[in-house]
Parts: sequence; C-alpha cells; structure tokens
Amino acid sequence: MQAKRVTFQRTALPLALLAPQLAVTGIFFLWPAYQAMRQSLYQEDAFGLKVVFSGLTNFYDLAVDPTYLASLLTTLVFSLSVAAVSLSFGLLLAVLADGVGRGSKFYQLFLVWPYAVAPAVSGVLWVYMFDPSIGPITKLLRVVGIDWNHQIHSGQALALIVMASCAKQIAYNFLFFLAGLQSIPKSLLEAAALDAAGPIRRFFTIQFPLLTPTSFFLLVVNMVYAFFETFGVIDATTYGGPGQSTNILVYRVFNDGFKNQRIGASAAESVVLLAIVAVFTFIQFRYVERKVEY
Repeated sequence: MQAKRVTFQRTALPLALLAPQLAVTGIFFLWPAYQAMRQSLYQEDAFGLKVVFSGLTNFYDLAVDPTYLASLLTTLVFSLSVAAVSLSFGLLLAVLADGVGRGSKFYQLFLVWPYAVAPAVSGVLWVYMFDPSIGPITKLLRVVGIDWNHQIHSGQALALIVMASCAKQIAYNFLFFLAGLQSIPKSLLEAAALDAAGPIRRFFTIQFPLLTPTSFFLLVVNMVYAFFETFGVIDATTYGGPGQSTNILVYRVFNDGFKNQRIGASAAESVVLLAIVAVFTFIQFRYVERKVEY
C-alpha cells in the first residue's frame, strides 16, 4: 500500500513550522561559525580596541607552531582511543545484557545510568579515584607495583582523560547497541542455533553484520563527541597538562581565546577543528559506509 503524501496548499504553514528550528540553527550555529571565520582573518589586542586584517597569518602561525602540531597529534590519538574503547565496551555490555533473562531491566537501567552524569562531574569523580595521594584506585595500583601519578606522567594523564570521557559515552553506545540487538528477529538466531552455530559464530555471522548501520552511526557520533564535547572532562581533570600533553584542540581554543586573549588565533583554531571533523565525517561516509549493510 502506497503511503499518502501530504501536501500544503500554501507555503506559510510549512515555513512557520520550520521557522523555530531555522532560527535556532542560524543563531546558535551559522552565526557563530561565520563570526569565527571572520575573526580568524583578523588580529586584535587583548582589550579589543584595535583590529587589524591579517589574512591567513593566523593559519600560517598554527602551521609552523610545534605546540599546535603536538596538540593536533594528541587530539587524534585521544579521539580514536575514545571512539574505539567506547564502541567496544558498549557493544560488549549490550551483548551481555541482551542475553540476560531474569532481571534484565535492572541491568539495563544500571548500565544506562552513567549517561546522565555530566562530563565535568565525571571528570571530578575520576580525578578523585586516581588521586596520587588518596585515590582508592591509586592505592590498589600501588599494591600491584604501579606508581600512578597523572600529574607528572603524560601517558597516565592521557589515559585518565580517555577513561573519564569513555565512562559517559559507553552508556550511550550501550543503549543503541542494545536496541539494535533486540530488533534482530529471534528466528534467525534460532535457525543458526539449530545448525549447530555457537554464540560467538552467531554473533559474527548474524548479529554484528546486522548492527553495522548502528555501528556506523555511533562511530560518527563518538568521533564528534571526542573532538568537541570532552572540554568539561579536560577542564575538570588535567587542565591540558602536565605540560601540554593533554591539551587537545578544543581545550586549546578555550585557552587561547579566553585565557590568553588571542582572539584571532583562537578563531583560526576553531575553524581548523571544524574542518578536521568535517574531513573525518566525509571519510567515514565515503569509505566506511560502503561496508554498512542496510
């Protein structure tokens, strides 16, 4: 049966329905993006009294700045780590929860609950647990011979912000993966079981291929989350340190723009960050989506 197509006799009603969303998009997305692109072409003093057009000077300064290139590399490692860990554990927990019969709602609610925790609050909790002096997890690590101090070890600091960022996102991924698993017809799994296919084989031959649309969607969402929405985690845990070892691009934009008052440089960094995310998203849709089975 063909679906009935809704048409409007006049354009006033559809425009009125679209107006709120268009206004939000224009005010909170398009206008700030335009301002950032415009400010990236200027240089101004810390007091905002003098503005000089500099063209692409701000972008050139970023290209030759070794600290910025180091932040770019740190951001790539951090983002890929967050996406990989969050997707892997989210899928693992979804598979385990999907196999629970009695009390499944309790387990699902318990695993989804961390998503309600704000990134800054999650960062504070992880800082306390890994505090070099009083952290409970730090004390356990000392028992097994691991000297943990993320305040002086750059590798441990990066691991800390990855764990703090994943704590929230794993619950988000779990929710989508669980919904995808529950939408798979049980008859397919029962038929595979009758053919002597074990749980692992059923997962890789039936469940995982049918989850590729969900996995692709979550891959894009997790990469965007790691690039943009982890500012609160960094600000609550390491402040970009020790040194510049965890100063990812989104936190560097904040430092240069609000702390150092380098408005032009900060705007250029935000434009570059947006371009990097756009390129990553394009690559994902251009190449990764080919492996998606709808």
